Amino acid sequence: MEEARSPQLRRRLGRADLKEVPEARRALRELLRQWGRPGRSEIAELLTSELVTNALVHTDHDAVLTATVGPHGLRVEVRDFVARRPRLRVPSADEGTNGRGLILVQSLADAWGVRSHAVGKAVWFELDDAEAA
Repeated sequence: MEEARSPQLRRRLGRADLKEVPEARRALRELLRQWGRPGRSEIAELLTSELVTNALVHTDHDAVLTATVGPHGLRVEVRDFVARRPRLRVPSADEGTNGRGLILVQSLADAWGVRSHAVGKAVWFELDDAEAA
């Protein structure tokens, strides 16, 4: 008997190509149509675009986006090939909208973190299956 596979998105993101951000959002939106959690899907798109943007702006390498819808919710991971870990910081008012990505992830995700790899790291977040109250 074949095991049912969780719906998954895996996409390689070109180095410093910010056109990848809306493309990643579109691909994630397609994946999440099967999930049936519209409020959570909007949050997932926002947080994914933050992680993708960070990987493309703060490294000079490609990145890999992976999103998986499982029995308990959604897990999104953006892996890059730079070992330097992101810093969670509160931006100053004169920085405009820059520097707020990880604050958004911390505030809106049910769980998030950074995992080191032999070459680089993966920044991930999870959203539970439940709709936001």
